[in-house]
Amino acid sequence: MKSIFLSFVLLLFSVGAAAVIETYQFDTPLQQKRYHAFIEELRCPKCQNQNLSGSDSAISKDLRRQIHSMIMDDKSDIEITQYMVARYGDFILYRPRFSGQTAVLWLAPLALLMLGALVWWRMAAGRKRQPLSADAALSVNEQTRLHELLNDDDSGDAETRS
Repeated sequence: MKSIFLSFVLLLFSVGAAAVIETYQFDTPLQQKRYHAFIEELRCPKCQNQNLSGSDSAISKDLRRQIHSMIMDDKSDIEITQYMVARYGDFILYRPRFSGQTAVLWLAPLALLMLGALVWWRMAAGRKRQPLSADAALSVNEQTRLHELLNDDDSGDAETRS
């Protein structure tokens, strides 16, 4: 019984060991640093919100291989980025470039902040214009009528109590 349980536990832990670990050889530490920067900053087209380093999809493996190949061919960062954007669009970039298509992404937070400031300013200005007491907002006739009603109510309560 113990051996079956031990075999089962070892089998569970060995599943993670079967995962493929890609190792690429680089000539310089700078090439390795560039590679890791790219796979951290580029998004997997299949996984949506996962970068290339965290994705195990087939396309992310292909893209990591392509990036390694381009770095080893001494392609510049700009050339690699342009290739990826030409092939997969601005979606592949976690920080898309400012263009007509991405203007909303970059300008919407600023516009919402300005709208919030405008609403706050209008509400604060509206509070300053409001009268401080309810009596000041009533006309002279309304104030007289209010005092009559209050006085009548007080005298009616006094009569019912006695």
